[in-house]
Amino acid sequence: MRDHADRAPRLLPWTTPEGNPCFLLPSDGTGYVSRLADRLEAEQLGSAAALIEEAERVLTDRAWSPGELHLLTVELKNSLVTTHRVAESRGARLPVPDYEPDDDPDDDSDDDPEDDPAGGQRQP
Repeated sequence: MRDHADRAPRLLPWTTPEGNPCFLLPSDGTGYVSRLADRLEAEQLGSAAALIEEAERVLTDRAWSPGELHLLTVELKNSLVTTHRVAESRGARLPVPDYEPDDDPDDDSDDDPEDDPAGGQRQP
């Protein structure tokens, strides 16, 4: 069995009744709670996509009441919160790169126009 002690706990897509985050201890990702969390994340992302379509429809019609706009805003905010939680959870489970974020491996300093005596213009 793999050792999961070096992995961080997984942020789950739900909170406690008090609004605190819930975490799952590291595992291989095939357990019941992991599968439940994956399914709920997929549903949350699907709901967000449907809400985006609804927002586009409401805003395109330009015939909304203040109450409709308020409800749409509340629903969009709630969807953004859950979608952000999904992104945080999935991002935390990505492998850590072997380089610092400021060290872009594709960055070739030879292509920097400031270092070019011709001011960034190519010589024929």
